[in-house]
Amino acid sequence: MTSTLLIRLAGPLQAWGTLSKFRHRDTDPNRPTKSGVIGLLAAADGHDRSGINHDYPDALPLETLAALRFGVRADRPGVLMRDYHTVGGGQFPIRPRDLLLDGRRIPPAQLPPESDRPSPFGSFDVPDWYGAPKSIAPDSFGVLHANPALKRSGLITERWYLADAAFVAGIESDDRDLLVRLADRLDRPRRMVWLGRKNCPPAERLSHGVYEGKLEAVLADTALLPNATQAQPYSWLEAGPNEPGTVPVQDQPVSFTSRNRAHIQRWERRQRMSITNPSITWEVP
Repeated sequence: MTSTLLIRLAGPLQAWGTLSKFRHRDTDPNRPTKSGVIGLLAAADGHDRSGINHDYPDALPLETLAALRFGVRADRPGVLMRDYHTVGGGQFPIRPRDLLLDGRRIPPAQLPPESDRPSPFGSFDVPDWYGAPKSIAPDSFGVLHANPALKRSGLITERWYLADAAFVAGIESDDRDLLVRLADRLDRPRRMVWLGRKNCPPAERLSHGVYEGKLEAVLADTALLPNATQAQPYSWLEAGPNEPGTVPVQDQPVSFTSRNRAHIQRWERRQRMSITNPSITWEVP
C-alpha cells in the first residue's frame, strides 16, 4: 500500500540551490528542491558524499532515496534575502605551520616573546595584515613554500536565502517500512542535517510521521502550518513526463560527490491546493 512521509521544513533561513557556483550561491525562490530534501534524508541516514559509507555501511544507497516520489507545499513562501559575503583577506591567527610554509616570513619584531607564546598548537595575532598560505608546493629541494605571487585580498561572494519560510514536503513510497526508517532517522540523524545549506539549521522537528495514501492526498489532508500565510498554497508534485501540465526540472540527484555532483531531469506539476477539513494536524500530543 502506498504511504507518504511528511517533513516539516521551517527555519529562519533556507537555501535550495539549483545553479550555485563558488562566488554565486543561489536558491530556488519558491520551494525546496528534490535534490536538497533527498540530500537531507541521505545525511540523516548516514550517507557519505563519497558513497563508500565507511562509518555506516547500512546506509541506503542514493539510488534508493532518489527513486522516491517527491512533493512539497509552500504554506509560508518566505522572502528572498541576499547576503553580502566575503571570504579570506583581513587578519589571520598565525600558527607554527604557517610560519614554516609561508614564503613571506613574519618579521621577528612582530612575534611575541618566547615566554608569552602559546603552545605549539596555539595561535596568536600579529599587528599587521597577514594572509594564510595559499598554493603550497615543494621547491626544487623538496621544501614546501607558499606561492608569494598570489594576492591575499578577500573574495566577494553573493549568497541568496529564503527567509522566514515554512514548507511541508512529502516522500511517497510503496515500502512503508522504508519511510518509517527515514522518519526515525530524521528524529535521530546520524549526520548533521540542514535546510539546503550548512548555516541553515531547522527550527522545528523535521519528521511529522508516515501516513497511508498517495502524496497529493496526504498533503491535501494535512492542516496548514501554524504560521502559514497562504490559504491555498502552491504545491509541486513529481509526475510522469507524459502527464498533463507537467514541466521538466533538473534536480533529480545522481551523485553528491563533492567533485562530481550530477543531476538529471525529472518532471513535476504545480497546482494550488485547497485544504478543507484536514485530518492530519500539527498539534503535539
